[in-house]
Amino acid sequence: MSDQLPPWSIDVVTLFPHWLDWMREVRPIRNATEQGSLDLRALDLREHSPLKHRQVDDTPYGGGAGMVLRIDAVVAALEGHYAQELAELRAERRIVVLTPAGRIFDDALAIEWAAERRPTTILCGRYEGFDYRVHEHVATEEISVGPYVLSGGEPAAMAMVDALVRKLPGALGNEGSLDDETFSDALAGGAEYPHYTRPADFRGWGVPEILAGGHHGEIAKWRLAQSAARTERQPPAAAPRDDS
Repeated sequence: MSDQLPPWSIDVVTLFPHWLDWMREVRPIRNATEQGSLDLRALDLREHSPLKHRQVDDTPYGGGAGMVLRIDAVVAALEGHYAQELAELRAERRIVVLTPAGRIFDDALAIEWAAERRPTTILCGRYEGFDYRVHEHVATEEISVGPYVLSGGEPAAMAMVDALVRKLPGALGNEGSLDDETFSDALAGGAEYPHYTRPADFRGWGVPEILAGGHHGEIAKWRLAQSAARTERQPPAAAPRDDS
């Protein structure tokens, strides 16, 4: 059932809109779409290009390898798709540019955005990235999915969409699935505990006896202890490198 709020508009602007087609069949995304809590679209960066042959990139000022996505092409795409001026769009929508130098996208941010449901547009870079005026004058947020470099923003956008949509009511089918997830309050923000299923013995690799004992209180204590231990073993995150 819908939670009676308007669908959350999430658009991904990309050179390869067909890459996101499969996401509509991912169960949480399909559930949220069918229940009216999500409106997910992939928008073609080239569709409204003001240049010949739908060009969107050019060589960088100052020289150097690679191509840069043009500011005029990005603004034309946004204003063309939404039929609004850029200033209006920035006031109404969260416009995200993906960059290794941005704020790290984490579970807390996913929860915050899913609660707000502000219309969101994610800009996927390619080549050497965007003309920096996109960062300065178009985007309202700079976001990174981790301290590494991707060939384009599409995998990062897909990861963000998946993490965001999981927070919407009804997306998972069983809302209890969120309760003991990694980073959840129930686990004090730590890692999720290990899970086991049949067979009880495989090649001599057994299942912890406590899980088969049926004592739910003891199982809960064991799971919390395992979560704490796994969290303690996690290596610290590397600081993002600023390539701006």
